[in-house]
Amino acid sequence: MSTLFIADLHLDDSRPQITSLFEQYLASEEVRRADALYILGDLVEAWIGDDDDAELPKRIATATRAVHDAGVPVYFMVGNRDFLLGEDFAQRAGLTLLDDGTVHDLYGTPTLLMHGDVLCTDDVAYQTVRRNVRTPEWKAQVLSMPLDARRAFAAKAREDSRAHTGNTHETIMDVNAGAVADAMRAAGVRHLIHGHTHRPAIHYVDLDGHTAERIVLGDWYEQGSVLRIDPKTRELRAFRE
Repeated sequence: MSTLFIADLHLDDSRPQITSLFEQYLASEEVRRADALYILGDLVEAWIGDDDDAELPKRIATATRAVHDAGVPVYFMVGNRDFLLGEDFAQRAGLTLLDDGTVHDLYGTPTLLMHGDVLCTDDVAYQTVRRNVRTPEWKAQVLSMPLDARRAFAAKAREDSRAHTGNTHETIMDVNAGAVADAMRAAGVRHLIHGHTHRPAIHYVDLDGHTAERIVLGDWYEQGSVLRIDPKTRELRAFRE
């Protein structure tokens, strides 16, 4: 009896070993015997639309559908890299889409689930871009472009993101403690799981006189990272191919 969480895989053709690791992990006994698998955003480096005819989306859908067909629910929450992923792909891939900021009960513990980027409120430039690209009008405009144009657009967006990351102090790109507390208060919980920051850790903080827990999931750039929760324990670990 366990529930598994992964995030920030950033699957991309430039890192085929990570895609293979993802496929191997989803075919593992741990996943196939789990109560559920949650993917909390940034599954890919860039998602250009559910109609993408490249090989990578097909491999992802095959892997996640197999988990679903084995009787394990696969929950997916979009991140800042794959927020254009929609219901069409979700149905093909056996994914249940979750809104950012969903609360799920994990063995009797109400837990707030987020991708995590909205908590990085000190990065004002990023938050401005985030608001702009999440509008229905912006999404519709991008998705109306031909696939080749979208691929070029995504490549340029990745370059801009790398430039922003390189020119911004790492503390600004981390979560804001006040934003974390506000999110947990609004959700009425003392447990939060998120990704995005690539700083895997389990934090215990004071929230209005009570101990609160914030678990940050690891990224998959060099190796895999998974959080395993059962009724008694929480294990955050990395593993190699």
